[in-house]
Amino acid sequence: MDLFQEPSKNKPPSHSPLAVRMRPASLKEYAGQEHILGPGKLLTRAIESDKISSLILYGPPGTGKTALAAVVSNETKSHFEPLNAVTSNVAEIRKAIDQSKKRFELKGQKTILFIDEIHRFNKAQQDVLMPDVENGNPLLIGATTHNPFFSIVSPLLSRSLVFELKPLSEENIRTLLKRALADQENGLGKYAVKMDEEAIDFLSKICDGDARRALNALELGVLTTQKIDGAVHFTKKAAEESIQKKSVVYDADEDQHYDTISAFIKSMRGSDPDAALYYLAKMLYAGEDPRFIARRLVICASEDVGNADPQALVLANAAMQVSEFIGMPEARIPLAQAAVYIACSPKSNASYLGIEKAMKDVAENKTLEVPRHLKDASYKGAKVLGHGEGYKYAHDYEGHFVEQDYLAERRHYYEPTDQGYEKNFKAYLEALKRIAKNP
Repeated sequence: MDLFQEPSKNKPPSHSPLAVRMRPASLKEYAGQEHILGPGKLLTRAIESDKISSLILYGPPGTGKTALAAVVSNETKSHFEPLNAVTSNVAEIRKAIDQSKKRFELKGQKTILFIDEIHRFNKAQQDVLMPDVENGNPLLIGATTHNPFFSIVSPLLSRSLVFELKPLSEENIRTLLKRALADQENGLGKYAVKMDEEAIDFLSKICDGDARRALNALELGVLTTQKIDGAVHFTKKAAEESIQKKSVVYDADEDQHYDTISAFIKSMRGSDPDAALYYLAKMLYAGEDPRFIARRLVICASEDVGNADPQALVLANAAMQVSEFIGMPEARIPLAQAAVYIACSPKSNASYLGIEKAMKDVAENKTLEVPRHLKDASYKGAKVLGHGEGYKYAHDYEGHFVEQDYLAERRHYYEPTDQGYEKNFKAYLEALKRIAKNP
């Protein structure tokens, strides 16, 4: 028995999902990812010249990571050895590596070790790969939906090229759907499907760039729709029933979570209420915790609007309390109201910048003692210590202001702007300076 006999190159079993059966065999058949696989691109050149190195393919589900790894194997005539990080252990990794070495010694054939969901390997499992990956046999292709710069150990990253795969375009999805409908061998060609353009358009949009989801929905719809006059008429209604709710690529505590909340905050800061509402809707649709969003609204109102419109913080705080009280789905309304208010308010980060300067001063410089006249004089014996002596009560003076030292050394942190209500603060402080100069 040949331990290194190549697996059958025939079509996948008929019971395999359509998305598996329709995986491309060559670069020519591969759809999408033109930013890394277009003519003259680095990855294309490396594959065509058989100078491929270890790769980390990073992107959302259904963007073609597994398909691309198989294409690399086919194009370079390498053995394809797939492992899944969820079910594989160190012993299986070592076995695959040992076999790749023997395969190369006996047959001169390289091995592509494809590890799906590689982010699920712990550090020890990833470390097992490094010596042999560095020597180039096997060639590692790791696939992950997680940011590899957070989930893959640095030594393994330094030995690999990282390519980000993006959600497929509607045109890419449309191409794959039509190819599946026409393919007699691996696709749905034998069902004589008459698919409305509206149905194709619907699936192309609703799958959100996930080819696997689009193809699986197509297969489900075709297989469950009754034939009329020997043909399956696949309508938009059938497409809607096959996929139901749109899936949004989102995660609870990684890139999509932080990228979307970042865009939400920056849209409010940038005074774009439409963008703010879009990101708010995306987060709520994907099941984000409304309390997480509400806390960010409060922070944004204080940091980015500040005293240009003090009412923004009041409204954001009210939205936080009300949204928790009423819960979803109605919580979206006060959250939206607060987001729009913040986006449409004049902006000032003067208070934020002021506290940052003051914090830096406290952390890096000599701590200033509280002036004696400002110290607490309410307790027995304070007068003996001289605490409070010489303090001037501002309300006893004209305009409720009197010049006196409030810091042991002069400091300047707060720079009021001319934005919104804060211009009143600026005018008031400038007036006080004039009074202090001319008492």
